Amino acid sequence: MSSLNSAIPSGDLAEKWTKYKATAPLINPANKRKFSVIVVGSGLAGGAAAATLSELGYQVKCFCYQDSPRRAHSIAAQGGINAAKNYQNDGDSVWRLFYDTIKGGDFRSREANVHRLAEVSSNIIDQCVAQGVPFAREYGGLLANRSFGGAQVSRTFYARGQTGQQLLIGCYQALEKEIARGVVQMYPRTEMMDLVKVNGHAKGIVVRDLTTGEISSHAADCVILATGGYGNVFYLSTNAMGCNVMAAFRAYKRGAYFANPCYTQIHPTCIPVSGDYQSKLTLMSESLRNDGRIWVPKSADVAAKIRAGEMTAADVPEAERDYYLERKYPSFGNLAPRDISSRSAKEACDEGRGVAKSGLGVFLDFKDAINRLGKDAIKARYGNLFQMYEKISGEDPYSVPMKIYPAVHYTMGGLWVDYNLMSNLPGLHVLGEANFSDHGANRLGASALMQGLADGYFVIPATLPSYLVNETPGKITTAMPEFREAEESVHDRVNLLMKNGTKGTRTVDSFHRELGLLMWDKCGMARNKAGLEEAIAKIPGIREDFWANVKIPGDSTQVNMELEKAGRVADFIDFAEMTCHDALNREESCGGHFREEYQFTEDDPDVKSGYTNPGEAKRRDDEFSYVAAWGDNGPGKKPELIKEELEFEAVKPSVRSYK
Repeated sequence: MSSLNSAIPSGDLAEKWTKYKATAPLINPANKRKFSVIVVGSGLAGGAAAATLSELGYQVKCFCYQDSPRRAHSIAAQGGINAAKNYQNDGDSVWRLFYDTIKGGDFRSREANVHRLAEVSSNIIDQCVAQGVPFAREYGGLLANRSFGGAQVSRTFYARGQTGQQLLIGCYQALEKEIARGVVQMYPRTEMMDLVKVNGHAKGIVVRDLTTGEISSHAADCVILATGGYGNVFYLSTNAMGCNVMAAFRAYKRGAYFANPCYTQIHPTCIPVSGDYQSKLTLMSESLRNDGRIWVPKSADVAAKIRAGEMTAADVPEAERDYYLERKYPSFGNLAPRDISSRSAKEACDEGRGVAKSGLGVFLDFKDAINRLGKDAIKARYGNLFQMYEKISGEDPYSVPMKIYPAVHYTMGGLWVDYNLMSNLPGLHVLGEANFSDHGANRLGASALMQGLADGYFVIPATLPSYLVNETPGKITTAMPEFREAEESVHDRVNLLMKNGTKGTRTVDSFHRELGLLMWDKCGMARNKAGLEEAIAKIPGIREDFWANVKIPGDSTQVNMELEKAGRVADFIDFAEMTCHDALNREESCGGHFREEYQFTEDDPDVKSGYTNPGEAKRRDDEFSYVAAWGDNGPGKKPELIKEELEFEAVKPSVRSYK
């Protein structure tokens, strides 16, 4: 079995990052100008990295498939960004943010990376304020904070329900400044199709111009991937429809390890599915759980009448309502972490107490908050979210409760990286949601924006020289045979898709929907051995049918969205197979990975003592306290498992209780 070197600095946990920065290799400004860097992705992680590295003097090329970096999916994050500034004087600290993140991830993340993230968090807020991000403020002018799931302090900075959008505007302006100076070359509407290795090092990419169909190569001294997550493998998710796994999966096919793909986050606060042919789901921010109370009727008969339109929420007496999160987790209540809140909603609906027409929905009720604070106060906090909900559902959430249900949202797995954010492929660095490094088996709310900006603004500028100091700048060119070989491979794949697509009978979306439904049923909110084995047996059939029967109209020399989608779905099919192998291998429950065979029962001592509830996720630390990194073994073959054992020096893993 291969081994992984996480490159974690020695010494005390609280001093590792400080010590690293003090002793890390440096490149002088004159020499930085000689090095070129490719950044794939222009969201918060990629945009921040491209702008910051350019300001430091590096030559930067930045690529995105959107028509502008302004349209990166980071814009969709709503509720806030965490930072340990303790403005509320409620006991927060770097240590507490570190601990909450380790515990929230169910003790499946690397301590050193998480502590660094907590340390850097405060700098992020200062950086964004300097860029003009309009964070909410208290009356006296200080930045405001609110609570988010998995924490008992208020550490989440926000800009109404548009936090991701406002942060991206700040990052985008920094990037555009560098583009205007001529020191960042921006390539919009350009999709990465392959990674190029030279002597085992990542030294370039092959891309396709989505407007003209032209396939070309770009060389650099290193490559940074900041391409987001893979939630759209489930078809229905809160992600934009263009979000995909292609860049990361192409790197995997070139030898990069993919870590913990089964760690998928189900967000508890989404608008329920409304039809069989819906194309995506809409997220309602977790911030709503600060003031909204989640409940279902205690009686399945009452829930059935609500679903049939014979009763409304207002008809249910207070004594007949089950505020199940407040009942099960009194210390955290409606702000219990996402994985726990999601499974609790599923449990209530499985008992027949769901209130949406499909039976898959619970109430998020603001009546008490409006009575306590007034409608204007709630409107000031969440007005744009309420407006969005009303436009989609046709119901006024100020007068009737919202209906919500869990949906696929974020992915904690990603390409394996070491402390330097470099993958096992030298020269390939991975940032933000595209890597696995900080969130373990479950991400706490408002931590995605924190990680993306931490990686882009503060971590990669400090760690990249550790690789580059050993490289000779400018010696890699696209004239090398490795680039021609990679380009030919991309041409062959595109031509095969188009050749098969001319005689196909099924749309790309039909295959994507079939794959997504299989993944949701067998590898979704709950998994078991039989279901995962069934999925692994069925996926090869979907792959074979796809390559034989997918229909792709048009041609490859112009805008062709069906061709774009086909390439992405082809990778999703292979990626889904790897994900199911990971979920099958991990014979425990932790965070977003819930194996039905491993849950607490009434007979467990921790349940009898009242410390936790029956049905909660049950880890097996003695067997699975490791990162599962997977290496490609070829099409249709089980990938190779490579383990990185997790060591806990500062925090002792314990039963994760939010009671």
